[in-house]
Parts: sequence; structure tokens; C-alpha cells
Amino acid sequence: MITARAFAGKHYAVYGLARSGLATVEALLASGAKVTAWDENPNARANAELCSCEGRSLVLDPRLRGDTDFREIGDFDALVVSPGVPLNRHPIAKRARDAAVEIIGDIELFARARLELPPHKVVGITGTNGKSTTTALVHHILETAGVPTTMGGNIGLPILAQDPLPKGGVYVLELSSYQIDLTQSLDCDVAVLLNITPDHLDRYDSFEAYCASKERLLQMSTGVTVRGRDAGLDQRNWPSLQGPHNAQNAAAAIESCEILGIGAGEIEEGLRTYPGLPHRMERIREKHGVLFVNDSKATNPTATAPALAAFPSIRWILGGQAKTDNLDECAPHFGHVRSAYTIGEAAELFDGLLSPHMSVKNCGKLADAVRQAAADAQSGDTVLLSPACASFDQFRDFEDRGDQYRSLVEGL
Repeated sequence: MITARAFAGKHYAVYGLARSGLATVEALLASGAKVTAWDENPNARANAELCSCEGRSLVLDPRLRGDTDFREIGDFDALVVSPGVPLNRHPIAKRARDAAVEIIGDIELFARARLELPPHKVVGITGTNGKSTTTALVHHILETAGVPTTMGGNIGLPILAQDPLPKGGVYVLELSSYQIDLTQSLDCDVAVLLNITPDHLDRYDSFEAYCASKERLLQMSTGVTVRGRDAGLDQRNWPSLQGPHNAQNAAAAIESCEILGIGAGEIEEGLRTYPGLPHRMERIREKHGVLFVNDSKATNPTATAPALAAFPSIRWILGGQAKTDNLDECAPHFGHVRSAYTIGEAAELFDGLLSPHMSVKNCGKLADAVRQAAADAQSGDTVLLSPACASFDQFRDFEDRGDQYRSLVEGL
């Protein structure tokens, strides 16, 4: 794990004990800090208690919820919260602000530990869509080139849970707006902003405030800035990077790796061999000339539009918890859709929106949609799960939705 002498002797409050929170507790305790923590989930608290061994100082205190008087909050050096904690409405955030206690996240702790790590570089990547793919792609190209590297942040293992890289290593971080909001001093050598479209507006006063959150990554960094662009790239030799959105992702990854000194041949080899990420235009199987693709990570219409653009003849499965009342971003690619199959809470809404443009079947459940789409599909078609919606009406998360889709397709 990543530790720092700078944390020793300090007293931190940690609210939220899922993966990143638990890694934060372990790293702080190992650094010699005192930690007071809380999570509403008893299993998460039990996991944290396992860290309280070998004389390390961990206290679980339910007053961190912030819904009761907690005058001692002013005694903490910092409050470290999970990115999932809504700073705009959670009572613990208000109490910390009132007590002038800084509110940070695990990425800020990493930023403060950097002075004690072997010489290295950091690539920070944000954007509404494409940041996971771009992060994994940069990481893959660096690995292909033989550069010591790891990826973390909003992808993979929590960054504090990972071992420090040797001299010359590159940390590649995917950063959500929530994580950036909790970070003050991450100075990236390469700071990437792919795109910004409306999202997560329940956490921000306006779209402009959401944009400002993303832009802060660039403002914190003194390194080179990379902004998403369509470079007109030839993607034919990159099987896992098809579609216009992946052209933008690849362009940002190429520019980032060039800045880091990676040669053109090594970059091209990384692009060619990149395996792709689960749930992001993931090719599941081909049966009787029909390709089945899992794009469950597309949780809004803007994310779905590039997938529709990438395939010429689509049987489109969509729906879930709608984030918008329209599919305007997808409309330019309706000509690629032979038929649509709607599911979840948005099934009726999307049925009404799409019926004037294509054949639509309101299936309700994913299993029914897969069965119907597979029955309708002909050789050359792509059965595409690209929901344009959140998953929480019927699934644990987008990964659960994609895993169930994969199981259904493999069972055909």
C-alpha cells in the first residue's frame, strides 16, 4: 500500500468504508495516523475493524453521520469521505465546513504522499464519457512499452491500496467529478479532459458548476493539458476501439503517451492489442453471423450514441432508469437500428420516443429483450445492449446488468 510519514500523528475522520474508504483507513493506520470512521453498512464496519490490530488506533463512531451534535469534529485534521457521499446535502459535510475542517478524498491523500514516493509521473483523466476506456488504454500502451505503471482512482484497485511504483513509473488515474471535488493538490504531468455533457446534476447547482468541477483537474495541474478531439484516425487495426467515441479516446491516449515519451511503434502496438473493458462495447460472442455486444456502461444517451454509430445494422436493447426524457443525442444514428427492445422503468417512455422511427417491442425485462432480439436478428446484425439509462431499477449496477446480459447471450 501507499503510506506517508506526513500522515503520522494526525487524526483523520473517514466516512464511507467501501473499497476506497477501507484502503484509506489501512493506509492511514499503517502511516501512524489515528482514524475515527463510520459506515452505515455493518459489514463495511466489520471489515474496517479488522484493520484495528497491532496497536493501531481506529475508533468507529456513529456520530460521523452528522445528524447528531458532534462538537469534536473540529479536532480532526481532515475529514476523508467516499466520492459517493453527496457534499451538497450530507449533514457531515456541513458540520465539517462549519468547524473549518477540510474535506478531502483518497486521491488528495495520494497527492500528499507523492513527495515520499520514488520519482514518477501522473496522468489524470476525466470527462463525462470515455474516461475508463482512455485510462485503461493509456495504461495498456505504457505496459506494452515496458514502462512501470498502474491505474487507479475510479477504476481498478483504490490507489492507496496499491504498492508504490519504482523510479520512472507512471500512475494513470481515472477521476470522476466527485473525486476532483475532494482533491486540492493533485499536480498531474498530463491532465486529460475528454468531454463534458450534462450528468450528475443532482450533485451540482447547475451544468456550469459540473463543468467547473471537471475543469479543476486542469487548473490544479502544471503539466501538459490534453483535450478530447476527433482526430480522424484510422481505427481499422484496433478491434476493441471501434466507433467515433473511441476515436476520441484513442486520440487522447496517443497524445498523452507521446507527451510521456512513448514511441510511435509502441503506441500503435498498444492500440492494436488493447483488449477493451467489460461492459464498454464488449464483444460477447458471434452466433450464426450475429454479433452480441455488451455496452452496459452507456448509462446516458450521450454515451449510447457512439455505439449506435459504430455498427450498421443493430437490434438495440435499451432502457432502465432514465436520466433524460429524450434520446436526442442518439437520433442521428437511428438509421442504423433495425429494431429496438425497451426494458425497465423507461420502457414505455422510450417506446413512445422510438416508435415513429423504427420497430419497437416493449419487453420490460432484459431476458425477454435478449430472447426477442436474438430471434429477430439476421446474419450481419449486431444485438447491442446500450441502455442509455442507469441500471438501478432492476440491477445492482451497470456491471450486474452487463454480467446478466453476458450470461443470457452465452445461454442462447
